Order: sequence, then C-alpha cells, then structure tokens
Amino acid sequence: MNAEQQYIDLFTASEDIVRQHSPDFMNRPRLQALEDFKRLGFPSPENEDYKHTDVPAAFAPDFGLNLRRISIPLNPREVFRCNVPRLSTLLYFVVNDSFYDREQPSGSSLPAGVYAGGMKDFARLHPDVAGRYYGKAAPSGAGGTIALNTLLAQDGFVLYVPEGVIVDRPVQLVNIFRSDVDTMANRRLLVIMEPRSQAKMLVCDHSIDNRSFLSTQVVEIFAREGSHFDYYDLEESHARTARFSSLYIRQDAFSNVLVNGITLNNGLTRNNYHITLEGEYAVSTLCGMAILDAERQSDAYTHITHAAANCTSSELFKNILNGRSTGSFSGRILVKEGAQKTVAYQTNRNLCTTSEARMYSRPQLEIYADDVKCSHGMTTGRLDENALLYLRSRGISEAEALTMLSIAFTADIVENVRLDGLKDRLHSLIEKRFRGEYTPCAAGCNR
Repeated sequence: MNAEQQYIDLFTASEDIVRQHSPDFMNRPRLQALEDFKRLGFPSPENEDYKHTDVPAAFAPDFGLNLRRISIPLNPREVFRCNVPRLSTLLYFVVNDSFYDREQPSGSSLPAGVYAGGMKDFARLHPDVAGRYYGKAAPSGAGGTIALNTLLAQDGFVLYVPEGVIVDRPVQLVNIFRSDVDTMANRRLLVIMEPRSQAKMLVCDHSIDNRSFLSTQVVEIFAREGSHFDYYDLEESHARTARFSSLYIRQDAFSNVLVNGITLNNGLTRNNYHITLEGEYAVSTLCGMAILDAERQSDAYTHITHAAANCTSSELFKNILNGRSTGSFSGRILVKEGAQKTVAYQTNRNLCTTSEARMYSRPQLEIYADDVKCSHGMTTGRLDENALLYLRSRGISEAEALTMLSIAFTADIVENVRLDGLKDRLHSLIEKRFRGEYTPCAAGCNR
C-alpha cells in the first residue's frame, strides 16, 4: 500500500466519525480535499521544491489518530510551565490536535470582541466569519499535505481581533504531543486581523513522550488594511518528531506582518511559507532559523508574491548545522506586473561546523515590473577562521571560541523578535543549546 492510500481508506471508513466531531465550516471542504489529495498525493523528491524532503517516507508508517476525540489524561498546565520574565502572555493549549478547553487563561481578559480559542466555539459565536475565512488562504488544492490536513483536521485554534482593537498582551499557544502510541496530529490555526487591529502571538511546539509523532499544520493569517501582527513559531520537539507546516498570509494595504520561526530541537521539519502582499504599502518581514545536530533535518520553502505596488518584503533565513544534519532553503520572490516600487530582499546564510553536515540552497527572483529594488544572496561555509584566530589569540579555548561565534551568528534572527522577554529567553536558550546545557521550555522557562 502506498502512503496516500492508507489515508484515503482511513477517511472513507471513518468519514462519519470525522464529521461528527467537527464544526460545520471544517466539514464543508472535505470532499473537495479528498479529490485534491487523490489528484496531488504527497510531493515526491522528484519535485524540485521537495528534492531534499522525502515526504512519502515520513507519512508511510501506521500512526494512530484520535478521530473520536477521546480525552487525553493530561493537564497541560501541570506539564508545561512558562514563566519568562517580562513575557506576560495569555496562555492556551492544544493537546495533540484538540484544543484544551477545560481551563481558561488566568489574569486579565481579552478586549471586548476578541476571540481566542477552539474552532468549535468560534463556529458557534461567529459562524459567518468562520466560513468566510477558513480554507481561503490555504485551499486544499495548494498541496498534498494541505489537502490531507483539510481532510482530517477536526479542531484547531482561532485568534480573531475586530476592527481597531489592540491586544496588549501576547497570545501564546502551546502545542503538546502526548501519547502512549505513535501518533499523528492534524493542527489548524486561523488568525483574522480586521482593519487597524494589532496583536502578537507566540506558538510553541513540544513533544512530551518518547514516541514517534507526526504533525501536519496549516496556518492561515489574514491581515486586513492597516493591521499589525507578529507571529513567532518556536519548535522544541525531539528526534522522533516529524512536522510539516504550511503558513499562508494574505496582506491588505498598509498592513505590517512579522513572522519569525525558530527550530531549537527537532527530528524532521518542513516549513512552507506563502505570503501574498495584495494591497499597496504592505510590509512583510520573514525570518527563520534552525540549529541542527546529529541526523536532524530542517527544510524551508518560501514564496513571497508582490501583487500590489509600493510594498516591502524582507527575508532572512539562517541554519547552523552540526554532526550529520541536513538543511535546505528554497526561496522565491515573485513581483507581478504592475507591482511597481517594490522593495524585496532575500538572504540565506548557513554555517556548517562539521564536514558531514549538508546544506542546500536555492534563492530565486521572478520579476515582471521594471521599477523595483530586489536582491537575493546566499552563503554557506564554516566559521570565520580570522575571527576564530583572533579569539584564540586572546586566550579563549577553541571550543569556547566556536561556541561564541555560533551564538553571534544567530543574533540578527533573535533581534527580529519584538517581545523583550522572549528575546532574552531565546538568547539564553540558544547559548545553552550550543553549550550542551539545553533545557526545554516544557521543563520550566524560568530556569
């Protein structure tokens, strides 16, 4: 049996169960998703954009899925303790792929009209809004893993900020993998920023048990006119976790969106970023970083489309590879006809600290306007020998010098964090990661 057929058979046999435990707006696109998945299947390494990611192999094992929504015996507030100084968040949880609704965040409440919570309650409170946005930025025909997620996802998280509302406290969503058997989770995240609204969100991924885990995740972000939104994605899983995440953003005029994805610990990670600047004077900042060792792998694919004039995008991705790890970056900037006065920059920098590490990079520009400022650049290499020699000449050991230079290499990614408490915590986590003293956030961020 091929990797696709087992999921087709699973849905065919369990369709009634899947629908019974899902809100209506998530059920409507399922049949189209089934047809799209049958047509598209999983992308193969023969696809140039997936040349270094063996997707069928990751999905081939027989994972368990909690289609009946059986309650997991876990209180996430007991196993996850986030107490970062100066980072006062509204904290929510998803366990595997079910929103944890038994306790609400403590402290001050959200501003009037703002919704943060599970898909089912959002469907009840805002049925028209849910149907208007869900699946519109990331339709199932966009790719095989998106079609599979749309086919099987039953719950997720929604952040909805009405027009003109400012959410002062960051919203934090913690995705926790917890199971006694090898498990697959299909997660969905929907963010709707109405005109002139503002919010910041931190999403953390953690794997608790030493089992094999597989996640598909589809994130849809709608930034309406004049809205401001920061999205931080922090992955701290383990070597037996495979994650396939696809993030789609649609930006209207004068919107400003920052995305910063950082992988500190993982097994296999594939992050796809699709950003479309649809209105004039929209600004997009996209950053990403992975620290890899052993035989871990992280692949990033980015596609930024400038569909309107006078928009700006800035893109920076970095990878630090140790051991026999593998990384890949494929980035494309598309400037459509009529998108004059576009300013777009793409940079990929990679550091291989061992001869066994492998990094593959493919930056691309496709421009159909004649009044633009666009550039891309890529470098992959070892640490600067001159800088290393300078530190050694000052009495610093080789190991310490390597650590210091590796930490410095990550600095500009962390500086693109606009939450002071999170920025300080990341500096600490990264330093401990390089020094072999790493303590996952799930063990207590106050350490």
